[in-house]
Amino acid sequence: MTYNKLAEQSPARVDAEDILLAVEIVSPGSRKQDRILKLAEYAEAGIPSYWVVELDEPATLTAYLLVDGYYEIVAQVTGSVLLSEPAPVSVDVRTLTARRR
Repeated sequence: MTYNKLAEQSPARVDAEDILLAVEIVSPGSRKQDRILKLAEYAEAGIPSYWVVELDEPATLTAYLLVDGYYEIVAQVTGSVLLSEPAPVSVDVRTLTARRR
């Protein structure tokens, strides 16, 4: 049995309380879901950090932090950013769409 078939039969499950960061890559068909529905669902589940990445030019990263049960935007960037939550990480959003040679 191939790995893909096995993964389809037994997908990994993680409890929401074990997730420190959820990252969504927005596609044309998921805009409303990623920006509104998942934002509310993840906040209700208590996921501390939520990032939404939009790859349309210019690529944008919006980082949210859960504060008193609601997400607050802590960064909205099209360039480089150093985020401290859920752990220190540097992201250069411009490289997310760069083609590798």
